[in-house]
Amino acid sequence: MRLDFLAEGPAVLVENAERTLVAADLHLGIESDLAVHGWHFASRSDERVSRLGDLVDRLSPDRLLLLGDVKHAVPFTTRQEWRELPGALAALRSRVPLLVVPGNHDPGIERFLSPGELAEKNGTVVDGVGYLHGHTIPGPALAGRLVLIGHHHPLAAIRDEVGCALRSPACLSAVLDGSCLGLPPADTPTRALLVPAFNELAGYDVRRIVADPFSPVSRCLVPESVEVLLADGTLIGPIESLGPMEDWDP
Repeated sequence: MRLDFLAEGPAVLVENAERTLVAADLHLGIESDLAVHGWHFASRSDERVSRLGDLVDRLSPDRLLLLGDVKHAVPFTTRQEWRELPGALAALRSRVPLLVVPGNHDPGIERFLSPGELAEKNGTVVDGVGYLHGHTIPGPALAGRLVLIGHHHPLAAIRDEVGCALRSPACLSAVLDGSCLGLPPADTPTRALLVPAFNELAGYDVRRIVADPFSPVSRCLVPESVEVLLADGTLIGPIESLGPMEDWDP
């Protein structure tokens, strides 16, 4: 199995017997929610779908797998989402078979999907690899596998000795404590790869994900196994290499 990390997404191409292009957390329709809170942006849904479509066209995967939070509003569907989701999903499925693992922002997403495009919310296995949004406990079929996970929007904040800073979408790689999650015993460890949000407005510091976990998955990461990679696959190293969280707190 091979993983290609695509910083221009960010996305991941998983190559096993088949090729699966994976993107997480598009949050189409986020602009309506931001406007309610006083932040006014023109919709970027077309740009996000075009960016994802360009990846599909360039890589010719066997499927496009969306790791949840395709839409943004909960628990309802906004006017923006009703306008944009049908065309966005049609543009993607016209290029490649589509599979969606639903996230916590996806109530009602089934209205916009075709038969066979919606996976179970506790995860699915495709071509030997597990996929999960991350807001639920993973199903038993994911035990002992590599599991790609969304939901957490990992972002790495890196500062050098003179104070220059970089904030970049990132991935977190770690072993999952199967007993913590109630997974059945497996011959090999269950490994998690937390992938960054495709939506460019979403990001959450990787150190907070580990230090203050907010999901079943992040509460069950084996701390000494956690490593940070940038969205292009560059290995930063153990989570401790980024320094303590208080270095970035105001």
